[in-house]
Amino acid sequence: MRFPFTGLHCASFLGVVEAVADLIEARCCHANKGDFLGYTPLALAARSGHEEVVKILLERGEANPNKPDDFNRPPLMDAAQKGHEEAVKILLIYEEVNPDKPDSLRTTPLWHAALCSDRETAKLLLRCEDVKPYVPDNDGRTLLSHAASMGMEGVVKILLESEEVDPDKPDNNGKTPLLDAAFVGQQEVVKMLLEHEDVNPDSPDNCGQTSL
Repeated sequence: MRFPFTGLHCASFLGVVEAVADLIEARCCHANKGDFLGYTPLALAARSGHEEVVKILLERGEANPNKPDDFNRPPLMDAAQKGHEEAVKILLIYEEVNPDKPDSLRTTPLWHAALCSDRETAKLLLRCEDVKPYVPDNDGRTLLSHAASMGMEGVVKILLESEEVDPDKPDNNGKTPLLDAAFVGQQEVVKMLLEHEDVNPDSPDNCGQTSL
């Protein structure tokens, strides 16, 4: 059953702490009901960066920190995607929160933080034991491949410092991060990858094309 956009949804989205507290106290709105897109009040607060509302919902509203929306994204992913580091920190306090939970495309909170150029949140997530930065998406592309093709030098640098990341891992089409970066002319990223001893500059894709 689909639930409407309630007063608690509205107050959480806008970050009105007093209203959220009053609505929880009055028990007139359920903290885990999704709106027309499946967003819970917690998800709306997390994606809007309202840390105090996130705290209240988790401590007093019995909100489920893992409840996904219609796109299979949990509140942590919403906070990470928007670069709200403090909201991410609050959610990570709870043991039941999976910091590496993927969405329907097999992308994780780390992916969303990194690809939105939020290096600090990405670093925070990389410090979590359960986060696997090497797991590919549905196309076999790793986070490093995406970051390389987008010219995100800071993210590429962070990922190359991780011993778990294979800098030469090909996707389903045989394209490596270096080939992805070279194909779209990301010169600085190409230089960074070529400096890594595990990167083979002559590795071809499934069509026989090399980075050169």
